[in-house]
Amino acid sequence: MTIKRLSIQLALLTTFSLVAARAFGVSKEMVQLQTQVQQLQEQMTAMQRSFDERMGVMNNLVQQDADAVNKVGAAITALQNTLAKQQTDSGAHVDQISGQIQALNDSVDELKARVAAVSKQLADIQSAQQTVQAQQAAQQAQQTAAQNAPPPDVLYNNALRDYNGNNAQLATQEFSDYIKFYPNTDMAGNAYFYLGEIQFRQGNYQQAAQDYDQVLQNFPSGNKAASAELKKGFALIELGKQDDGVTELRHLIQRYPKSNEALQARERLHKLGVSSRPGE
Repeated sequence: MTIKRLSIQLALLTTFSLVAARAFGVSKEMVQLQTQVQQLQEQMTAMQRSFDERMGVMNNLVQQDADAVNKVGAAITALQNTLAKQQTDSGAHVDQISGQIQALNDSVDELKARVAAVSKQLADIQSAQQTVQAQQAAQQAQQTAAQNAPPPDVLYNNALRDYNGNNAQLATQEFSDYIKFYPNTDMAGNAYFYLGEIQFRQGNYQQAAQDYDQVLQNFPSGNKAASAELKKGFALIELGKQDDGVTELRHLIQRYPKSNEALQARERLHKLGVSSRPGE
């Protein structure tokens, strides 16, 4: 704005000087006026030069600032691209590591399952081995005991003597030893029967019935079969299982109709008010 105003004033002065020169000629005042105009022109030129210099400096500074801003923007863009690439690479790397970790976990789980299976197999083998060893030890102990056991007739006679002498505890041990050492002899059936008799006398009817049943199951044709069935029927009745006891007694009468055991069975059924024949 200052330069423009000075330009207008200079133009007015120039016009005025020309007019004055034509009107009044050259005078001292004109010379002074021209001198002032010349001074104003020089000042304006200096001011224009100073303004141009300042504008140049400012343009240079603005250009430098723009270049700096552009450089900073380019650096920021490059940094953003680098960060994005690193994030992408890191994400892929993390995914890869996660996949490897998952694969390792799967392998560990599989190994654990295999170890568990192998451990179970080893435990089963050890258990089977221990069972076999225990059986072998039992067999060896039984063989050793059998070798050291008294002869069958001596052991049975001792047991029968103690039974008749009311030495129930010793007789029970001896009859049990006889069954353990000589389970397949005919007298083993008798040993079961006498064990049942001892239990029956002591009121242990459940165990007595089981001992009598051993005679019937393993020695059905032995000389104690009829007596064992009779006493089994009695034991079942004592246990409150009257129907089962009656069935045993009726079966005894049917199988051994003329035996002394059949007579005792009829008497017991008569006391119970039950017929000796089914359906009557």
